[in-house]
Amino acid sequence: MIDLHCHFIPNVDDGPQTVQEAVELAEAAVADGISLSVLTPHVHPTRYRNTRSSLQAEFEAFQKLLKLRGLPLDIRLGGEMRLEPESLELILQEEVPFLGTVDGYRILLLEFPHQLIPVGSEAFVGKLFDLKIRPLIAHPERNKSAMTRPERLRPFVEMGCWLQLTAGSLAGRFGEAAYKTALYFLEQEWVWVLATDAHNMKHRPPLLSEGRDAANRLLGADLARRMVQERPARILGLTEAARA
Repeated sequence: MIDLHCHFIPNVDDGPQTVQEAVELAEAAVADGISLSVLTPHVHPTRYRNTRSSLQAEFEAFQKLLKLRGLPLDIRLGGEMRLEPESLELILQEEVPFLGTVDGYRILLLEFPHQLIPVGSEAFVGKLFDLKIRPLIAHPERNKSAMTRPERLRPFVEMGCWLQLTAGSLAGRFGEAAYKTALYFLEQEWVWVLATDAHNMKHRPPLLSEGRDAANRLLGADLARRMVQERPARILGLTEAARA
């Protein structure tokens, strides 16, 4: 399996704060059957002042550590960008890590604020498409506004955004409201990929298999596999065969 969204790099955001915690997350990912993890630290200018340039050295140090430990986990550097005006300047400066490129569009993991979908979000997303950037919206089922009315995501899907559900939401780890919202998005066929959004071992571990298994029960094995293997591989440019 491929996990497109997780926080393993130590001491750069609200993920692990020590190297040991970071290594434990990587070990747990391997134990869960994840072969490749895209590390996506928060790129949130008003809270975490991470940039592509500042994260590169941290990523390479962690990559070397995993190799020294002999851990069979391939890792890539990405970023989870918060939707806020300051983020657009980072994009224009080429300081936001993208996940990959599909059909000429760079794929950006985009996070809405947890409590709401801000006024002006559609215009912001429209600007991204003008720049040939396709947002992959992170964990929309956990957004408070979307929980209240999931249809608020429809305009973004119709614009061409993809949705990334948290595997743990389908396993009930984030409560009934997030679970029901996740089911709604699945029923609407809006969900593109599943990912862990892992931050720590206690509350948010890297368990992609539980989301895959839930999707398998709900939608069948073929679509579940696409969401954790074929589509992530296509985003990362790992295969030409995965066109689902």
